[in-house]
Amino acid sequence: MKTNVEERWGTHPDDVKNYDTAKLRKEFLVEKLFVSDEVSIVYTHNDRLIIGGALPVSEGLILKPVSVIRSKFFCERRELGIICIENEGVVSVDGKEFSLEYKDAIYVGRGSQEVIFKSKDSSKPAKFYFASAPAHKEYPTMQITAEIRKTRDLGAKETSNERLLNQILNDMVPCCQLQMGLTELRPGSVWNTMPPHTHSRRMEAYFYFKIPEKQAVCHFMGEPHETRHIFLGNEQAVISPSWSIHSAAGTSNYTFIWAMCGENLDYDDMDTFTADKLQ
Repeated sequence: MKTNVEERWGTHPDDVKNYDTAKLRKEFLVEKLFVSDEVSIVYTHNDRLIIGGALPVSEGLILKPVSVIRSKFFCERRELGIICIENEGVVSVDGKEFSLEYKDAIYVGRGSQEVIFKSKDSSKPAKFYFASAPAHKEYPTMQITAEIRKTRDLGAKETSNERLLNQILNDMVPCCQLQMGLTELRPGSVWNTMPPHTHSRRMEAYFYFKIPEKQAVCHFMGEPHETRHIFLGNEQAVISPSWSIHSAAGTSNYTFIWAMCGENLDYDDMDTFTADKLQ
């Protein structure tokens, strides 16, 4: 098996004002997270968040302690959230196996020494998206299924942003600083996180998937008065610094996973900007 690692540095909003499209994509876009029988990892210096993908086909994939975090094992000083985004799979944590279907998740606590991704059927391999943040305390590893997820109906048809939000971390299980959720846009809706917001106490990464063929999502970022945009395809992610808004419109409805880390675990702690304030 192989592990691919990318490292992304932090950015200042004054610098980003000078970026062209190619530079924006280089700094903030994650183009590919799923390669057969490989683990892909992106380490960002924005709050030291890691996002990644695992696609086990012919073998189980071990989450290795990559050099950028300088640890004996991946979760030595980190907590980890894993969500199954396609087909059915198994995640083994220190020898205990957890079966995951679509939208099922696992929280892996600090100190867990071995994490292995497996597919139940190699002809229909499972895809696992994960996020990880530094942790100061050990919390127990737990599985999050439909019975545990907390859901919210948000938006409206009239504003083209009717969506179902599935909160996975942190309200459902105790954790240090990692928050994750999965939001599904209803058919006919295209806007997510509208009105947009910032939260200077934490950063965020968005992973977009279930984007139909030949469709795309236009992700908006930047300071509220100095916005930029990046077009994304299916199963691509974007890094959002704490000073940046994060919102998007698609040419079709789609699904996305958001992952946040920082010093505040209050989901509703945000500074919102209505559309008229972005003009």
